Amino acid sequence: MAFKTDIEIARAANKQPIKEIGEKLDIPYAALLPYGHDKAKVSQDFIDSLEGRDNGKLILVTAINPTPAGEGKTTTTVGLGDGLCAIGKKAAICIREASLGPNFGMKGGAAGGGLAQVVPMEEMNLHFTGDFHAITAAHNLLSAMIDNHIYWGNELQIDERRVVWRRVLDMNDRALRDVVTSLGGVSNGFPRQTGFDITVASEVMAILCLADDLADLQRRLGDMIVAYRRDRSPIYARDIKADGAMTVLLKDAMQPNLVQTLENNPAFVHGGPFANIAHGCNSVIATKTALKLADYVVTEAGFGADLGAEKFMNIKCRKAGLSPDCVVLVATVRAMKMNGGVAKADLGAENVEAVKKGCPNLGRHIDNLKGFGVPVVVAINHFYSDTDAEVAAVQDYVKSLGSEAILCRHWAEGSKGITDLATRVAQLADSGSAAFQTLYADDMPLFQKIETVAKRIYRADEVLADQKIRDQLKAWEDAGYQNLPVCMAKTQYSFTTDPNRRGAPTGHSLPVREVRLSAGAGFIVVICGEIMTMPGLPRVPSAENIRLNDAGEVEGLF
Repeated sequence: MAFKTDIEIARAANKQPIKEIGEKLDIPYAALLPYGHDKAKVSQDFIDSLEGRDNGKLILVTAINPTPAGEGKTTTTVGLGDGLCAIGKKAAICIREASLGPNFGMKGGAAGGGLAQVVPMEEMNLHFTGDFHAITAAHNLLSAMIDNHIYWGNELQIDERRVVWRRVLDMNDRALRDVVTSLGGVSNGFPRQTGFDITVASEVMAILCLADDLADLQRRLGDMIVAYRRDRSPIYARDIKADGAMTVLLKDAMQPNLVQTLENNPAFVHGGPFANIAHGCNSVIATKTALKLADYVVTEAGFGADLGAEKFMNIKCRKAGLSPDCVVLVATVRAMKMNGGVAKADLGAENVEAVKKGCPNLGRHIDNLKGFGVPVVVAINHFYSDTDAEVAAVQDYVKSLGSEAILCRHWAEGSKGITDLATRVAQLADSGSAAFQTLYADDMPLFQKIETVAKRIYRADEVLADQKIRDQLKAWEDAGYQNLPVCMAKTQYSFTTDPNRRGAPTGHSLPVREVRLSAGAGFIVVICGEIMTMPGLPRVPSAENIRLNDAGEVEGLF
């Protein structure tokens, strides 16, 4: 390969004007709102005009539990979209936007890698079209209006001890997890304990990604519960009269962003809830728009299938009326070896036995995904150190489970390295063999929904929750929220709540620390173990290595 790094490859991209990318999906230039030459938003009027068109095939890309070795889920999503286009299909991809927090923390960028990337990569990983800033501003406007309402007489009789609306910031900052506001005297308001979450955990983010249009967006924003009175009756955002102004701030952010892959194929990049603390899928409006415009839509769900895919099926598909036609499960030989007990420093040496020992993690995900009634194919994301014997070990294991694993070289070769997978995915999607079903019924009691996910997906023996949590769930059921799905906030690294417990463990319990009602988004957040809704930076954050070079170009972002 002529280039050494992902960012160098992205810089050398031969990008087409966004007008030409839109034409590939029959989007007229008048329906695009350009942000420079290489990115644009798709207008709501044009999206509305697509009503009544048939949908294309929906393909979900998910992965095994992530390891430090890297699995390449987004890279595979991008590569598969390019691969489908390369075999003559009209395809588009739908992925999430990147959060500044992990970009400057430890994750790096979120636009794929190698020859399977979405561009402009640097802009996508930084401010992009400003969507996250708009979400942060809308969320914090509501925070300010709540405290302002209390300051100016508290007509709604908000119990200051029961304000549940926190503030957000799109940055990892552990110092803001638990704070006291309004110190400094009477003119600054009434002191109270609160905290910050990261923007991607905001209910506003979830709502933007689940809303159908601006009217639905404002309705959902108004439905958010922000506080309670002393009699425990809820205060909604609409009671604070914030929903209208919040919608104004989000008007442009609500429109999906159109960009392109390195091979100049269309990519919708919109929304960004994390899958470990939120529902982990790109926006419903972007996915539905793509399905009206393309014959095949490749989308991804965050982190491993136990989180992202489970929420894609049980939350996004349930809420949006979507049905996936095929699931691609990404795995790597390196990750199998790590699950088999090999240290990261030793991954370069062939170790077939470790591969076999680590495969049960992959098997667990395959079994879980089949439970949703959708055909599953495994994509082995190839690394240069993989040996034929190691790849064969993974393929033989997957075959023993009644599925198939296809070796993919899209990182190094682009679309030509993934045509085998693209061909098979198109066959499966066109076969009509999918019989999609969610994991639990709407009317199942909330605690039973939590138990269902814990036992069927994580294979836990029991859910540990104190009486206060059980009583809270029952109170929400009595208030009419029993039909909501549950959104599990859990470590992404393991089926358990212990991030160091790899493989496919059994004989464990799921401790529930807290539950939060997201009435506007329409789900119950279940916080398990030590998971944080405001991450911290690692000992050596990526930010230490990010800078501008002498040419004014960004270095160290990827």
